[in-house]
Amino acid sequence: MSEIWRNRKYISIYKNKKKDKVRRFPLIGWKTAPKESKSAENPQEERKMVVCPSCGRELDRADVVVNQYICTVCGGYFRVRTNNRIRMVCDRSTFTEWFAEVEGGNPLHFPDYEEKLAEVREKTGLREGVTVGEGAIYGERAVIGICDARFLMGSMGHAVGEKIALAVERATRERLPVIIFCCSGGARMQEGMVSLMQMAKTAAAIKKHADAGLLYVTVLTDPTTGGVTASFAMLGDIILAEPGALIGFAGPRVIEQTIGQRLPKGFQRAEFQVEHGFVDRVVERDDLKKVLYEILKSHRVSMENSTFSGFTEEIESFVPTEPDREKMATTPFKTPWEKVKEARSIDRPSVLTYIDLIFKDFVELHGDRNYGDDKAVVGGIATLYGQPVTVIGIQKGNSVDECAMRNYGMASPEGYRKALRLMKQAEKFHRPIICFLNTSGAYPGMEAEERGQGEAIARNLFEMASLQVPVLSVLIGEGGSGGALGLAVGNEVWMLENSTYSVLSPEGFAAILWKDRSRAEEAAELMGITADELKRLSVIETIVPEYGSADASTVEDIAGFMKEKMVEFLRKFDGMDGAAIAEDRYRRFRKF
Repeated sequence: MSEIWRNRKYISIYKNKKKDKVRRFPLIGWKTAPKESKSAENPQEERKMVVCPSCGRELDRADVVVNQYICTVCGGYFRVRTNNRIRMVCDRSTFTEWFAEVEGGNPLHFPDYEEKLAEVREKTGLREGVTVGEGAIYGERAVIGICDARFLMGSMGHAVGEKIALAVERATRERLPVIIFCCSGGARMQEGMVSLMQMAKTAAAIKKHADAGLLYVTVLTDPTTGGVTASFAMLGDIILAEPGALIGFAGPRVIEQTIGQRLPKGFQRAEFQVEHGFVDRVVERDDLKKVLYEILKSHRVSMENSTFSGFTEEIESFVPTEPDREKMATTPFKTPWEKVKEARSIDRPSVLTYIDLIFKDFVELHGDRNYGDDKAVVGGIATLYGQPVTVIGIQKGNSVDECAMRNYGMASPEGYRKALRLMKQAEKFHRPIICFLNTSGAYPGMEAEERGQGEAIARNLFEMASLQVPVLSVLIGEGGSGGALGLAVGNEVWMLENSTYSVLSPEGFAAILWKDRSRAEEAAELMGITADELKRLSVIETIVPEYGSADASTVEDIAGFMKEKMVEFLRKFDGMDGAAIAEDRYRRFRKF
């Protein structure tokens, strides 16, 4: 460890050099566990030691336990036993086990299988590879399943599949969310095709749960492979993973032994799965209970509310600050070209800035569940005065490095597919959708075409047209062509005062019409791309004042104005059913 510092209550350790992250945990793990036991039976008994699975260092077990079963040297994760997982995630004394009596058999009369089961049961104290039941997470009820690698590597035989199916069916009847901590080597070979059938059985039970409009969350731990990955593990509405967890269908050893392919470092790890679009986010153990609570609370409030303005916090009236009122009154006239340049400014507040200022409890989710996670598109769950919403935006960036990382706000097909996945999830859970747009257009590269850029945008237009929850789209910078429209099929569309929305860039317009890109300023005058002009044409409903210009000095007032107007927007849909909301959106676009 590179540094240790102490105060009265905590010890902190730099546990991960790559992330340079400081971990704090109570001194009890260091002060009260003596070097020699004080037991009268064996006063010389030494403290128990364990070996880190990542770095191989020998560690004091008491310190590892206090440290949430994470190595105090390298930050590597130990596998967690069932009872310890319950203690770490559930409120004290709230977990009640269900279906403990379900046990597997030996359908193939596999030699020594029954003896092996008896041996594992005696050694682990578990009846099977999964434990299911009901518990509470900061008071939020949920059905919880925990797979345990000690029981034949958490492999899925009849009993594991049966217990999961029974738990999900009961959760459906009692209208409860389900959280499953996955850890498995795959289907249990000793049960042959009976084991394989559990994949279909658990998936079918989860489909009924989903059709009832209920939440299913999976937490992928090390390892999650084989038939479990190809069934209940990857079917979550939200999929979380622990850092460094091995996640894949065919494990590295199977791949190497079957086709002789050597895998690169980090392949199939949790971070790899986020990058490739299959996991929503990697969550540290310290944060896991809080993240699960925020997800559960958001979904409970959404399902309990019959309106789209179920505000549970006091709504503040917005009044711009005196200097900004003065700036608004004295703002000089800006030409369309000046607005184009302002809309493109790297200093213009970004999507994530507005999310931070307008909403609370933002939980970012990742991936399209198909190919990748487009960093140009951000999205997740948040609350507006206590009302859960889904927030999605195209993030351009506020520095050269961030712009490059975000592909300069040019979304790829997986970005639009991620956005659509989150919108369909919002519809399922009765959450309004708020989109923020700042893009020069969809990414025009060869790889985007290979992955179906046009189809991805068209699919968004098609599906957004019938979403049965309110949709608001706000242009905060550039709104470039179909790339912006792919997130702008809203019941209302707003524009910031100096933003633009156009069929293509002024440079492109001039190059095509006059074969002279240098006439871009002239093109901007003719194209009708400013908020004033588009309000006149009824392309947008609201112009958001910038109090001069959108920058660090005005962003809080701009956000305050939008926050107040969003409350008014959501209240318009109280008393409207989903079909009426979709029809309202249809009529909006039908008039053009």
